[in-house]
Amino acid sequence: MPRTSRVKSKSGTYHIIMRGINRQTLFEDEEDYIRFVQTLERYKEVCGYSLYAYCLMGNHVHLLLKEDKHPLETIMRKICGSYVLWYNKKYDRVGYLFQDRFKSEPVEDEAYFLTAIRYIFQNPLKANLVTEISNYAWTNYVNYMVEDKGAAIDFVFDIFNKNREKAIKSFIHYINRENNDECLDIFQRHQITDDDAREIIKKHCGINHGTEMQKLDIQTRNSHIKGLKEKYGLSIRQIERITGIGRGVVQRM
Repeated sequence: MPRTSRVKSKSGTYHIIMRGINRQTLFEDEEDYIRFVQTLERYKEVCGYSLYAYCLMGNHVHLLLKEDKHPLETIMRKICGSYVLWYNKKYDRVGYLFQDRFKSEPVEDEAYFLTAIRYIFQNPLKANLVTEISNYAWTNYVNYMVEDKGAAIDFVFDIFNKNREKAIKSFIHYINRENNDECLDIFQRHQITDDDAREIIKKHCGINHGTEMQKLDIQTRNSHIKGLKEKYGLSIRQIERITGIGRGVVQRM
């Protein structure tokens, strides 16, 4: 089946996901994370893009950026190519590291722009890697907290308030607020209908009806929820709808 054309953003802003080929780990140690962040910074100067948010997870990366001098495909080719060359030399390996085609979605309006930032910064929190967004080392959330100077930071704060002090308070409140945001993810969640999800749940959990999940012991139930999210890409809302288990429980797994 031929690939569909990438949807172009009229604003030039995109939410992007790069993931490891065959779920390959992208960052083995702290040096790898640091190197990737340095690569983002280096090509920001070369390609002239604005980088609003990033989050480095174990086997995938979220970015929110706006292209400028170079188109998105060129930007991603430079970032990925540079990091892979360094990574392969370090670990004495050859071949691809990233899945051959990164995923992207256009971000055209202010409301979704803010949703995407929150979604990216909350990724480690929803993956249960930290209990506070500020505790995760591999995002640029801290840049906002220390009032880092830069056009991208200023642009985001100005959405909240022209007064910097008020903008920071509003930004922190917004980013840390509990939500049901669903954006571009490593799974194509929107392709899974509720009917398909019901069948997946019944087969994966060995039950006849989704609501039977509520009768399982907590450890088994939680293990199944985690598998439904990670293996099949079922959304928090779908699992909640079909099983009747509260969103808070589903989200924590």
